[in-house]
Amino acid sequence: MRLIDTHSHIYSDEFSADRDEVVLRAEAAGVEYIFMPNVDSTSIAAMLETRNKWPELCHVMMGVHPTSVNADYQDELAVFDKSIDDSFYVAVGEIGIDLYWDKTYLNQQKIVFEHQIDVAIQKSLPIVIHCRESFAEVIASLRKFDKSKLRGIFHSFSGVKDQAREIFLSGDFYLGIGGICTYKNAKFTERLSEIPIDRIVLETDAPYLTPVPFRGKRNEPAYLVYVATKLASVYGIKEDELAEQTSKNAENIFIL
Repeated sequence: MRLIDTHSHIYSDEFSADRDEVVLRAEAAGVEYIFMPNVDSTSIAAMLETRNKWPELCHVMMGVHPTSVNADYQDELAVFDKSIDDSFYVAVGEIGIDLYWDKTYLNQQKIVFEHQIDVAIQKSLPIVIHCRESFAEVIASLRKFDKSKLRGIFHSFSGVKDQAREIFLSGDFYLGIGGICTYKNAKFTERLSEIPIDRIVLETDAPYLTPVPFRGKRNEPAYLVYVATKLASVYGIKEDELAEQTSKNAENIFIL
């Protein structure tokens, strides 16, 4: 089974003690690529170190995460603008708007989000969007741009069909589905099959959002198998077919 983890933070401190073993388990599970989104200026060095150690497996994005946006957002944008010129970045991410924790810097989040979208368009790169308690705001920002030039992934999608339709009307977007789909209280999973499978990609968001049966423990790319198994059941197809289709979808987004 060939799998692609479109969203994983295996460069983070949670993996410092056993990153080599995590990579070996991922490869043994059939994970062909791991795409790693940046968080902010403090995460770049560790991310690039991980990429340099496993250049065939690990691929990197450059972005400023919305929860890293504050009154000093211009400093983060300056680092982003300088870094994104490096040719090895395959996407702009993880970017977006997050109103779950704090609404104080909403205007700054919009500025940073839209600036990064504009840069992605200039460089013909996909974007990977973090959207938490901010669907209307994210869509409003996207609508400011030419949808024919927008492509990428809505990370950690757990919405409804109407929201998916809004996303698809905003550009050439795919929905990132991770461990949440395995949770008993994840009502959205029951209706996921209403969304075309050619618009779905797999992700872990490791070390977060660990799927059942490991919920409550650290997530890792090897656990993508459990997401694939659940989605194959939802769509009523074989796991290999689900894995192959979602991998093709991911390859449509990221140009390696």
